[in-house]
Amino acid sequence: MPHNILVIEDEPTLSRLLTYNLTQEGYAVDTADNGGDGLLAASGRKYDLIVLDIMLPGLNGFEVLTKLRQQGDRTPIIILTARNAENDVVQGLKLGADDYMTKPFGVAELLARVSAVLRRSGSGDGGAPSEEAAQEKVIAVGGLTIYPEKYEVSIGGETIELRPKEFEVLLYLVQRPGMVVTRDDLMNVVWGFDYVGGQRTVDVHVSSLRKKLEMNQQSVQIDSIRGVGYKLVIGKK
Repeated sequence: MPHNILVIEDEPTLSRLLTYNLTQEGYAVDTADNGGDGLLAASGRKYDLIVLDIMLPGLNGFEVLTKLRQQGDRTPIIILTARNAENDVVQGLKLGADDYMTKPFGVAELLARVSAVLRRSGSGDGGAPSEEAAQEKVIAVGGLTIYPEKYEVSIGGETIELRPKEFEVLLYLVQRPGMVVTRDDLMNVVWGFDYVGGQRTVDVHVSSLRKKLEMNQQSVQIDSIRGVGYKLVIGKK
């Protein structure tokens, strides 16, 4: 079965171009030309990937992204922005985007990113694991209970809401307590060797993860190692 992709883009020429090229690659593509219709489409059907423009009529891309993540929708999202501003990229990543592209861009590059995001997310790799299998793989550290198969983290029975990439960063650090992990390590393991984004992506996700951990407990913290990367510390006050 082909992967299902939703393109939310208000520029007719670009929307047609994306649709044509994605279809030629074997994807099944739906489109929406405004934020409201895009949100409705994304909420009403399961997609493997969403390509989301930021500058949309009605609800803008940030608003669509926020509402989807608030609904618990973890569909991978690539944001498109016509503004070459780091703040827009950072905001999109903080809200839960998985990747970004700045207009103008080459179709070949977009197709490469689509393929990479789908590969990293494991879309189309089969159903969810059984409850028994999920329960067998539990990590307990510093008061945190981590369920790798379910992408869930809890403390005292209360779930800590993490985005998928935040969870993967935490899992990688938890498996190496006290060890310094470089930004390149995290980039390669969590985002993949073929990820073409910068290390700023790592910093944004670690910063958000650190704040969420600090809000919920004090027994597990992430320390920054200047010029190198990060280290998970257990039991630090």
